Parts: sequence; C-alpha cells; structure tokens
Amino acid sequence: MGIMNRRNAVLGWGVLKIGKKVAKRKAKAAVPGGGDHAGLNKSAIATIAASVGGALLFWRKKSGGSSPE
Repeated sequence: MGIMNRRNAVLGWGVLKIGKKVAKRKAKAAVPGGGDHAGLNKSAIATIAASVGGALLFWRKKSGGSSPE
C-alpha cells in the first residue's frame, strides 16, 4: 500500500476545501470596520505612507543621485 492512493487524495482534497473556507471566513472577520466605518483607518494610512517614503528613500540612495566629481 502506497502513501499516495485514492482515499488519501480525496481526504486531502476535502481538507483543503474546508481549510480554504475557514481561512476566508477568518480573513473577513479580521478586516477592521465591516459596517459604516469600512475602509482604511489612520494607522493603515500612516503605515502605507511610511512604506512608500522608505521605498523612495532607498531607491534614491541605490540609484546614486549625485555624480562624483
């Protein structure tokens, strides 16, 4: 009897399907603001702004903005 057989394949497929549904449900529950106040909150906006600023600063340093004289 091998490890990969029809019974184990069907069992794995079922676990994967159920696991996906549970994960989607948990992800929807974790999103802040599900009703009238849905959308990005102040901390999310600040995080996005800091990430973009850091990326731009890193990109500017990597490109070697000034030429050596």
